[in-house]
Amino acid sequence: MPLVSMRQLLDEAAKGGYGVGAFNVNDMEQIQAIMMAAKETNSPVIAQASRGARKFAEDLYLFKLIEAAAELNPDIPIAMHQDHGNSFETCKSAIALGFTSVMMDGSLKEDGKTPTTFEENVEVTRRVVDYAHERGVTVEGEIGVLGGVEDGHGAGGTGLEHITDPDQAVEFAERTGVDALAIAIGTSHGAYKFTKKPDGSVLKMDVLIQIHKRLPHTHLVMHGSSSVPKDLQDIVNQYGGHLKQTWGVPVEEIQLGIKNGVRKINVDTDNRLAITGAIRKVFAETPEKFDPRDYLTPARAAMAKVVAQRMREFGQAGHAQDYKAIPIEEMAAGYKSGKLDTRPSVAAR
Repeated sequence: MPLVSMRQLLDEAAKGGYGVGAFNVNDMEQIQAIMMAAKETNSPVIAQASRGARKFAEDLYLFKLIEAAAELNPDIPIAMHQDHGNSFETCKSAIALGFTSVMMDGSLKEDGKTPTTFEENVEVTRRVVDYAHERGVTVEGEIGVLGGVEDGHGAGGTGLEHITDPDQAVEFAERTGVDALAIAIGTSHGAYKFTKKPDGSVLKMDVLIQIHKRLPHTHLVMHGSSSVPKDLQDIVNQYGGHLKQTWGVPVEEIQLGIKNGVRKINVDTDNRLAITGAIRKVFAETPEKFDPRDYLTPARAAMAKVVAQRMREFGQAGHAQDYKAIPIEEMAAGYKSGKLDTRPSVAAR
């Protein structure tokens, strides 16, 4: 199956009432782990690459890896997504390479640190939407700013400084025409999200529910949604790591989000922890090993285990064969005709 539009995956997820995990990719072993999990669970895939990943792996290497994954797994629909694009040019370059979906994070300036004004966000996101939709490519926007700094994005802090305002979310969706909307509800990038199991004082699920009620046809996105399981932390620390105890986003809260319009869930830290723990274990138990295959093989398997678990928990397992891929050209025609417009009515304001 050729690479598909993320919009198609999210539309199907909305019909089925499930969410789709979006897993970050930096190298061959990570895309292999994602596909191992997808085959095991019969799940659709969103493989996403940050700007940092594109720089680390080099664009063509990264694209060809995901293209190979599609060729080797013809029964698994795969969307290739640019995570946290920081400018029109970044998104344009991803589209030129062959990405089928891009995120324009207009909530921050190009430095990835300074918050923009609402009008600046609308302007740059709308520009990306116009360009991408002409080419059948999905666009994710962001309103509000996530805390944490990871891989060159995030504004720092706790995440509570810039919680998404529901009124602005409606206006943003109306004026930009984004296919998916990332909202800030207290989650953050990186491992150190919460100093205790999060409750309503820091994780604003009530805001998410309110936004969904007002934007019932807009696909919502939860960023910074790794659960940071204690067992993964313990493995890293058991074999020489020094992670401080931390809490991530509980799976049950993500599942509540899925019941209230969340269709894309970003997960990266959990996979990093699984990989690192597996590699540390090999180095600690068999220090004579030096063949990369000796530690990358268990690392890949550890990540695949986590991804498969998340695919089941998010409800996407078993849905890979629900539909056939819609050609990108047909998606472009759908945008042009207005059939794929998810913008709310003015009455939703």
